Amino acid sequence: MAPVSERLRWLFLAWISMCITTTQCVDRSNFKTCNQSAFCKRQRSVTPGNSPYRALLDTLELNENSMKLQLLNKVNKVPLLLEVSGLEGNMVRLRINELKPLKPRYEVPDVLVKEPRTVPLAVVSRDEGSVEVSLSSPDHRLVLTAEPFRLDVLAGRELLLSVNSRGLLVFEHLRQRKDTASKKEESSEEGEEKADDTNPPAEQTDDNKAEDGEAEKVKEEEENEEGMWEETFKTHTDSKPNGPTSISLDFSLPGVENVYGIPEHADSLKLKTTDSGDPYRLFNLDVFQYELHNPMALYGAVPLLLAHSPRRTLGIFWLNAAETWVDISSNTAGKTVLGKVLDYVQGSSEEPQTDVRWISESGIIDAFILLGPKPTDIFHQYASLTGTQAFPPLFSLAYHQCRWNYNDEEDVRSVDSGFDLHDIPCDVIWLDIEHTDGKRYFTWDPNKFPSPRDMLQGLQAKKRKMVTIVDPHIKVDSDYKIHKEVRSHGYYTKTKDGSDYEGWCWPGTAGYPDFTDPEMRSWWASMFSYDQYEGSTENLYIWNDMNEPSVFNGPEVTMHKDAVHKGGWENRDLHNLYGFYVQMATAEGQVHRSGGTERPFVLTRAFFAGSQRYGAVWTGDNAAEWDHLRISIPMCLSLGLAGISFTGADVGGFFKSPDASLLVRWFQTGAYQPFFRSHAHLDTPRREPWLFGDENTRLIREAVRQRYALLPFWYTLFYQAYRTGEPVMRPLWVEYPTDVSTFAIDDEYMLGGALLVHPVTEEGARGVTAYLPGKGEVWYDVHTYQKHTAPQNLYIPVTMSSIPVFQRGGTIIPRKDRVRRSSECMAGDPYTLYVALSPQNAASGELFVDDGHTFSFETKNQYIHRKFTFANNSLTSSNADPRGEFTSAAWIERVVIMGAQRPSGVQLQGPEGSQTDLEFEFDSETSVLTLRKPAVSVGSDWSLVLR
Repeated sequence: MAPVSERLRWLFLAWISMCITTTQCVDRSNFKTCNQSAFCKRQRSVTPGNSPYRALLDTLELNENSMKLQLLNKVNKVPLLLEVSGLEGNMVRLRINELKPLKPRYEVPDVLVKEPRTVPLAVVSRDEGSVEVSLSSPDHRLVLTAEPFRLDVLAGRELLLSVNSRGLLVFEHLRQRKDTASKKEESSEEGEEKADDTNPPAEQTDDNKAEDGEAEKVKEEEENEEGMWEETFKTHTDSKPNGPTSISLDFSLPGVENVYGIPEHADSLKLKTTDSGDPYRLFNLDVFQYELHNPMALYGAVPLLLAHSPRRTLGIFWLNAAETWVDISSNTAGKTVLGKVLDYVQGSSEEPQTDVRWISESGIIDAFILLGPKPTDIFHQYASLTGTQAFPPLFSLAYHQCRWNYNDEEDVRSVDSGFDLHDIPCDVIWLDIEHTDGKRYFTWDPNKFPSPRDMLQGLQAKKRKMVTIVDPHIKVDSDYKIHKEVRSHGYYTKTKDGSDYEGWCWPGTAGYPDFTDPEMRSWWASMFSYDQYEGSTENLYIWNDMNEPSVFNGPEVTMHKDAVHKGGWENRDLHNLYGFYVQMATAEGQVHRSGGTERPFVLTRAFFAGSQRYGAVWTGDNAAEWDHLRISIPMCLSLGLAGISFTGADVGGFFKSPDASLLVRWFQTGAYQPFFRSHAHLDTPRREPWLFGDENTRLIREAVRQRYALLPFWYTLFYQAYRTGEPVMRPLWVEYPTDVSTFAIDDEYMLGGALLVHPVTEEGARGVTAYLPGKGEVWYDVHTYQKHTAPQNLYIPVTMSSIPVFQRGGTIIPRKDRVRRSSECMAGDPYTLYVALSPQNAASGELFVDDGHTFSFETKNQYIHRKFTFANNSLTSSNADPRGEFTSAAWIERVVIMGAQRPSGVQLQGPEGSQTDLEFEFDSETSVLTLRKPAVSVGSDWSLVLR
C-alpha cells in the first residue's frame, strides 16, 4: 500500500486534472486580493497628502552623471538615498534605496541591455526649500521640493509629471526583529543611531520631541502589525526572515486621461481606474481559464505604463521584479496638491489628471521616466533600455498547428498530410507534454514516438518544422538524466531550510532549477545540443510553458516566496524574472546548438520586461468563447506597447469546444495577429481545420492563405521592430496621436502604419462599424479596392467570409500571391506590390529580404532592404540600406496601383538604362491599375513611369 502522502499527492494531481478538464474549478479564492496581501493592504492604508519624507538639501551632491541627496523619514528617522540621472534619449532615472541597509536589497539584473548613458545635469537655481536642475535639453527641467519631498518634471512651463505629489512614497526599511521585552530599549538605541547617521540639527525643539514620540508609537505599531514577519494564505505560511520590505511611489500626470500597458491582464486596452476595486496586479501566476475584465495577475508582467494625451506621450518603467500592484485614479489637477504647482507654472487649471501608484513587495525604487514626446519616441526609449523584439525566423510568422496532444508519430504524419490534402498552408506542428517519456522533458515516449528523428526528417522534406514542449519543472527520478545532473550540480532552487525545493506539477513531484544562476542557465542551454537532446534535429524548436513557475500545491499555484535562489535572494525578490530566465536559457541553447548561426524560436508563457529579446509570448489558457476572442485584441495590443510584438492567442480557444462559426472567426482574427497558432485542450474534440465541413474548410483555408500572402509584409514589420522597438500590431492612437476618437478603440488596430484590421468578433454579426482615422486621408478595402475617405465611422456588411482590412492611402505593401504548402517553399517566388495612393498621388513602403533563418543579416550584412516610392507618376525601387548584399531569385511579378488614373502607357526603366514598355490593365470602376510582369529582380534599382 502506498504511503499516505503519496496517495494524497496523486489525489491532488487527479483533482487538478479534473479541474482543468472541466474548467469549472477555477476559483478566485486561490489568488490573493490586495486586502489579502499584507504589504499591499498596508501600503493602501496610507493616507495621501501627508508625506513624512523631506529632502535634505544640504546633502546634495551633483556630478556629471547624477544628482544625489538624502531623504529623511521624519517619523522613523530612517534616511534614504535618492539618485536622479538624466539619460540620453530624453529620459530620467530615479533610484531610491536605504542609505545604510542592514543587508543589500535586490536590484534587478540582466533586464537592461546595458547601463544607460547619462547626460550632464546643472543646477539652475536653489533656495532653502527647493532646487532646480536642467537636463541636457535646456527645455527640460527638474524641480525638487524639500518638504514634503516632491520631484516635478517640466518642459518649458508645462508640468509633465510629478513624483510623490500625493505623498505616497513609502520605503519599509530592513530591521531586526525584536522580542517584546527589549523592544523599547532597542528602538531607542536604533533611533539614536539613525539620528547620528542623518546629522540632524543639534537643537532639540518641541517639534523634534513630538516627532520622536510619534516615531516610538509607529515602531510599536509596526512590530505588532499582522503579516509583517509572517503571513498565511489558505494553508500556506510565508516566513519573512527580512520582515517588511515593501516600497511605494506615486506619479501624477496632469492633462492625461488615458493610460495603457502594464501587461498581462485580460482587460481593455485603456486601463481603468482602480479606486473602487483592486489595483492591477503584476505577479506571474498560472491562472487557467482566466476571468475577463479583471485586474488579476496572469502569466507575465511588464511594469511599463504609457500615458497619452493629444499633446504628448509619456512612459513610466518601474524596474522591480517582486510582486507589484498598480493603482490608477483620475482626478482634476486643480483639486490636488499638484494643482498648486500647475497654477504657478501654467495658470489656474481644472484640467484632467491621472495618478499612478506603484507598490512592490521588496527591492528598491528604480524608475525610468520616458519623456517621449511622441509615441514612437517612447518605443525607442524603452527599447534603448530593455532591447527590441528578437527578429524571428520567417517560418515562425506562418501558421502553427498544435493541440494537447498529437498521439503518436502516425498521428503527426496524418495531420501533416491533412494540410496538403486540403490545400491549407502550415509551417509547424507542435507536441505537448504527452510526447515525453513520463513527463521527462528532453525525452520521447518510446512507444508513441520511437523514431523522432525520422518523423522530423519527414516534416523537413516538406519544409516544415516541429516544436516540442520543455517545461522548467523536472521530475524527481533518480534514473532521469536531467534530474540527476541538476541535483549533482546543486542547480535546484532551495527551500528556506537549504534543501532542494520540490513541488507538484505534471510529472508528480518535481524540482525547479534555479534559472537565476548563470551557471545553471549555461548548463540548461547545453541540453539543447543535438548530442544531448536525443532525436532532435535542426527543424525542432521549443516551447516553454508553466514557467511562472507553476507549482500545483504551492501558494497561489506558484513557488513559495521564501524559496531561495543563487546569492541567497528570496523568490519574493525576483519572482517575475523566473520565466524571463527560462526563455533566455532556452533561446541561447538553440543558438549554441547551431554554432551561433541560426536564429532561435522559443515560445514562453511567463515573461518580464526584456523578454522580447528571446522570442514569442502567447496569452495563455483562454477559452472557446466569443468574449475570449474579443479580448485577444487588447491583450496583444498591450503586450506590443510594452515591447513584446511577437504575441498571439490560442486560435479556437484552449478550453472548451468552439462551434464552426467561432472557429472560423478566430482563424480570420489570428491570421492578422503576430503569432498565429491553433491550440486545444487534451479533452476537447479534434479541431483540425478540415473537420467542420467543406464550406468552413474553405473559409479557414482562405484566412490562412491571406496570412501567407502577406508574409513579406509581416517579415518586414518584424525587421523594423527589431531595429526600432516599434510594435508590429499597434493601437490606432499610435499612428494618430492627436485624434481623441482613437484613444479607447481596442476592437480594431494597425499593422505597422499601412493596414487597419477590424476582425469580426461578434457572434452572428451581419455588419461591423470600423473607424477610419486621418483627416484628409483615404483607405482602400484590400479585398474590393473600394476607396473610403477619412475620418469616418464606416458600416461594413459582413458575411462569414468577411475579414475587414483596409490599406492606408500613401503606403506600399509587398505580397507573395503564389501561396504554397509552407513559407520555405515560397522563398524564391515572385512579389506583387500593392500601391495605395494618397490624395496627393503618392505612396511609399519597404521590403526586407534575407535567408529567413540565420544571423547572417546581422553578422555578414547579407540582406536586401528596398525602399519603394511612388511620386510624380513614377514608382521607384531604391536601396534603403547600401550595407546589405544578398542574392535572391525572387522578382517583381505584378504591381497593383489603387486610386490610379488610366495612363496612356507604362515604361520600365531598368538598372542599366534599359527601357521597356509594359502591358497594363485599368479597371475604371475601382480605379485600379495593374502592371503585369515587369520581371525585375527584387534587389535591383528600377522605375516604372506612367505616361
